[in-house]
Amino acid sequence: MKLWLTRIQPDLRHRDARRDLASAVGMHHRLMMLFPDGAGDRARERMGVLYRIEDAPGGAQGTSHILVQSHVAPALDRLPSGYGTAAAKDITQLLHVLTNGLEVRYRITASAVRKSGPTTRAAGAQAIVPLNGHAAEQWWQRQAEEKAGLKLTSVHTTPLDAARGERSQDKQRIRHVRTCFEGTAYITDAEALKQTLLTGIGRGKAYGCGLLSLAPATRRPQ
Repeated sequence: MKLWLTRIQPDLRHRDARRDLASAVGMHHRLMMLFPDGAGDRARERMGVLYRIEDAPGGAQGTSHILVQSHVAPALDRLPSGYGTAAAKDITQLLHVLTNGLEVRYRITASAVRKSGPTTRAAGAQAIVPLNGHAAEQWWQRQAEEKAGLKLTSVHTTPLDAARGERSQDKQRIRHVRTCFEGTAYITDAEALKQTLLTGIGRGKAYGCGLLSLAPATRRPQ
């Protein structure tokens, strides 16, 4: 299976770029337009499309970019004229260098939540409880070790604005709490890690959450 990574640098002077960055739903639809039509139900999952918006340190204007991972190459000429610059590269080789014991740097923007049990839901509690702070860090520790085959050696968390938007087909408003987790880890289960890289982690994968980026610890992740 191929693995592609695309970097899009939107031009904030372009109306469509500004609108997409303001809505996680709008960004999802924009990015799915870059991939083949006719994929049927669960097209995003079938093509492995995950994305993350990377903001510049300190929230500098005009320097946000979008990372998009997919199993098929995107058709970048489908972006509107003047939308920004974009380039895609084949990163399939990354899957072959991930081995048990390798130290890596990681970065992921994920939606850390806890599901309430039937008893607490019956008492009126939220079905899905957003997590932050130490609780979010504990959530990531579990995801990394139990699902992603990683043993964390360091973690730094940064709370981010929630991914928001309104779905046009049913007017449902979506909201996914987001936290950026980054640091170092050792690979303990390379096969589990490869599967996690391909499928993402947690909720909100269609809306900018769940894309895990890795690189050998000698250099920073993409």
